[in-house]
Amino acid sequence: MPADEPARCPVVDFPRRVPGESFPPADYARFRDLPGLARTSLPTGQEVWLVTRHEDVRAVLTDARVSSDPTKEGFPSFGRTGGVPRSDEVPGWFVGYDPPEHNRFRKALMPEFTVRRMREWRPAIQKIVDERIDAMLARGDKADLVEDFALPIPSLVISALLGVPYADHDFFESRTQVLVSLGSSHEEREAAGKALLRYVTRLIAIKQKWPGDDLISRILAAGVLTPEELPGTGMLLLIAGHETTANNIALGVLTLLQNPQWIGDDRVVDETLRLHSVADLVALRVAVADLEINGQLVRAGEGIMPLVAAANHDESMFGCPSQFDPERGARQHVAFGYGVHQCLGQNLVRVEMEIAYRTLFERIPGLRLAVPVEELPFKYDGVLFGVHSMPVTW
Repeated sequence: MPADEPARCPVVDFPRRVPGESFPPADYARFRDLPGLARTSLPTGQEVWLVTRHEDVRAVLTDARVSSDPTKEGFPSFGRTGGVPRSDEVPGWFVGYDPPEHNRFRKALMPEFTVRRMREWRPAIQKIVDERIDAMLARGDKADLVEDFALPIPSLVISALLGVPYADHDFFESRTQVLVSLGSSHEEREAAGKALLRYVTRLIAIKQKWPGDDLISRILAAGVLTPEELPGTGMLLLIAGHETTANNIALGVLTLLQNPQWIGDDRVVDETLRLHSVADLVALRVAVADLEINGQLVRAGEGIMPLVAAANHDESMFGCPSQFDPERGARQHVAFGYGVHQCLGQNLVRVEMEIAYRTLFERIPGLRLAVPVEELPFKYDGVLFGVHSMPVTW
């Protein structure tokens, strides 16, 4: 019989990232061993269900009785400006829409992110990667791999794809950092979000008069999104298109430095995505009808947090999950989510990571960390996991 009273289920401490401890938190494995589900209390005091098993996370992310819409009663909230913005706050932020409305945005944008389209982008991405390495080598025998390589590559790529002037990268990168930092105040986050939205809105107005060969210009010409929706959509793509990929590139290079026997093997891309699961906390949901998850009754109006990193470290799916083993074949990971909300740009991310790893180690085979791993400033303070800086030498 499914449990029908939340009080019968354990209420656990919110699984915080602790400096000096491994990621994902060790508590995730303990939650998977609990019967049914665990409940936790968010910083706002709201209680939500934690979903930590691979099978359960995929089931939640494909269940029509589970919503991504933050306007629904009971949707998980981290505060006034935390989490997914509402449609009345940022129209066009389509990850917060349910089908069929969500499908309209994916249909409009999907042609820009197909496997075929990414093949066409490979020469441009290769050129960007080579130029970043050229710049590193020109400055000597040391660099910050995040500032000089991992962050500029996806920033340059998404800027070119959207038609955003890369000269403005300091602006949009710094505002994004405020938005994804758990340490930012509501006021700081609100100001950063409004500044980014104003910037994209002005950019769209310019492209209406002087269109270019870019995604925003093509969406404008097609007329498939309203003038009110396009700024929010552009802002979402700009943020998602550089921050998550930068974290994946940096963590992947670090992992390969520690496991050099896998350098040159393209299978490292998906294993890196699984191992690090940088977007662990972003898949927020709410039940819009009663449903059962692993024997636990979840009632309509109750918040749900599918923990991506917990699912990707589920021993029943990935043996010895804390080990880096590209040979395992990790394509069943949920680092990009699952179902209708699966990451639109996953093909782009894979290409960027593959080219970045291969080219970096081909051109700088003597690359090594300049400090002990223990001294690296990991992003325990971020919505997305990663590393703030990575001093390297060769």
